[in-house]
Amino acid sequence: MSWLRLVRPEEAEGELARSYAEALQRAGRVYQIVQAMSLAPRVLDASMALYQRVMFAPSGSGIGLSRDRRELLAVVVSRTNACHY
Repeated sequence: MSWLRLVRPEEAEGELARSYAEALQRAGRVYQIVQAMSLAPRVLDASMALYQRVMFAPSGSGIGLSRDRRELLAVVVSRTNACHY
């Protein structure tokens, strides 16, 4: 089994601390999926920007699904993968 070294929120510094602060403001906590990218803060920021762009794009912007459907799909995929959402 592989293990990733995670930088905990209380250990974060610099760019990562800023990314964690944004995650905390957005979700009320720093989820482990965010911490999984902690060794590459620029990758974390790019991933979160993509997530924001896809999940919060206005309906009819080429995404093809309503905001509700996108969120439902995320829940179903997380549940199927036994991930806490």
